[in-house]
Formats: sequence, C-alpha cells, structure tokens
Amino acid sequence: MGRRPSVFVRPVSMEEGRKLQRISRTAKDPVRLRRAVVVLMSAQGQTVKDITTLMQVGEDYVRDVIHAFNERGFDALDPKWSGGRPRTISDEVREHICLIARTSPADWKITAFSTWSLSKLAEHLIKQKVTAAISRETLRRILREGKVSWKTTTTWKASTDPEFIAKMHRILALYDTSPTDGRVICVDEFGPLNLMPRKGKAWGPVRRPRRLRATYNRYGGVMHMLAALDLATGKIYYRIPKRTRWREFLGLLKSLRARWPGEKLYVVLDNFSPHKRVDVRTWTTDNGAGVAPADVGGDGGVLLRCRTGLPANLWIMAELDRGRVRGLRGCGGRCRSVRSSAGLGQVHSLVACPVEGLCR
Repeated sequence: MGRRPSVFVRPVSMEEGRKLQRISRTAKDPVRLRRAVVVLMSAQGQTVKDITTLMQVGEDYVRDVIHAFNERGFDALDPKWSGGRPRTISDEVREHICLIARTSPADWKITAFSTWSLSKLAEHLIKQKVTAAISRETLRRILREGKVSWKTTTTWKASTDPEFIAKMHRILALYDTSPTDGRVICVDEFGPLNLMPRKGKAWGPVRRPRRLRATYNRYGGVMHMLAALDLATGKIYYRIPKRTRWREFLGLLKSLRARWPGEKLYVVLDNFSPHKRVDVRTWTTDNGAGVAPADVGGDGGVLLRCRTGLPANLWIMAELDRGRVRGLRGCGGRCRSVRSSAGLGQVHSLVACPVEGLCR
C-alpha cells in the first residue's frame, strides 16, 4: 500500500490568516477552536502527520477539516450540532401544563394538599390524560421555559377610605413641592424596643468568639419611639416614651408646635387610633391647626391622615430600624446602661436630634 498523499489547505489571504489567528485566540467553543488551529497549521505548511502529532487527533479528522475548509470556507469551522430526539410533548401541551400549574389543587376538588409539587403535578397530568408520561425533570424544564416559578404567597390590602385618592394626591404633592407658608413633617411610631442581648460581630482571637448570655432580664422594660421627620432639612426629631398613647402623641405635637411657632405645619400621619383621639383634635383646633384630613385650617397647620404606608414614613422606619440594629449588635447585659442611647441615637444617613424638649 502506497503512502497517502499530503493534504494542505488552499492558499489563505492575509485577511483570512488574521481571522484564523483571532479565532484560535478568542473562540470559546472547543470544536471551533480546534478546527481553526488545524487550518492555521496547515496554512503554515505543516503536514497532516505533524498536525496529528501536535493536536493529538486522527489523520482522518485533520483531512476532513482541511477538505471542508477548502470547500466551504469559514463556515466549515462551525460545529453542526444534531437536534437530538424530537420533542414528545408539543407546544400546545406545554402551554396547557403551565396553565394547570398556575391553578390550585382545590380547583380540581383535591383536598389532600393545597399546592402542587412536581411529583403531584406529574401524577395529575397523567391522570387527566394531558400527557401519557412525564418525568419531574421534564416538568421542571417545561415550567421554567413557560416562566412559571415557585412563589411565596403574599398578602395585600386596600384602603376603605372613600377619600383615599384625594388624600394620596395631596400628600404626594407636598412631597414633590414644599409649601411656601410652612414645612412638611412626617410623624410615625416605632417599637417596641426590647433591650436584650443581640448577636453581632467584633474583632477577637481566631476560633474564640465572644459569648453572650442567652438568658436576660428586661429590667428597663419595653420602650417605644415617636419620631418626626422634617422633609426640609432631613432631620429626625424623636422621643422615647414607655407607651405610645394619645398623650405621648399630643406631647410630640406640642413640642413640634413650640419648635416652629410662626410656621404652618403639614403633619403627615397614618391611621393609628391615637392620632384620631378627640383630645388631639380639640387641641389642634384650639391652636389653629386644621383637623380635616385634607383641608388647611386656620393659620396653624394641617393634619393629614392616610390609611396606607407613606414613602417618608417608611423611610423613618427603615432608617430607625437600621440604626437600632447597628447600635445594639453584640451588646449583652453588661452594657444595659448604655443600650437605650446606643441604638436609638444612631440613624444611618440622617441626623437625629434628641434636643429642645423632644427627647425625654
């Protein structure tokens, strides 16, 4: 048997050579990379035997790559992946499966369980003759392709206040445009604040963490916080009483009124019952503050109420919670005397002002 003739790639231009070099350096597909290297080595004058020795591939593979490149050019470098076995579940059946997955077992009069698992859903599909057979992995892939995922059930609620839309627009208008005749104050409650040991992080010897007692006594009781956010300056003014009744809330309003005696105050509140106390309304009326939820009254101010979470009030809660955790982490019973001010005075990215009669 004679020696097989040598096979070389056709003459390659300078542009084609640079393209082959770029593919051999940057290609992420291993098949495309290997074929480009074979063609590049053949264009440099190396024989089939030399290429097989360096690339650790067979001679027939090298010859097939060279012949394919000579016939089809750079298209021969792309792998021709086979399609595999055709789908046994049509697109219509897949959409039907996704629709059934979004239903509840109770809709099919199934009371043994309340949610679908992959195995239960597969059994149900076979029982309903949606498909003859289906595995859990196939079902998982079908649901993923149909953008059906496992979700946590959440709750929702809507306001029953018939004037909710009007109040909401009025409050958002105050947020967007500050009034020229006064300032906007957002007031909310925060608590209870339990002075207990809290786990945290601190520097210490390797594998010898600090230990805190798991048992504790609540000698200082439970405290609360009344906070007022001034949107003009971004400062929070707060009190730390033991309870959040209407008396404590009225005391906060009096302090705010004394702090800005000549300005109209637009106080944004939620629907907490102490805010609607008759004594509070009487005081606001006597001091020139309007009690109507969305009406400016007199020259003292306006009391706005809304039965939903408000952006600025939620801002107060988020910042106070972050400051409380930041100040109390890693604090045990030995620092009980300073815990009441450590976490409550640190408000991240805001300035807390427990001064001028606002902090007891």
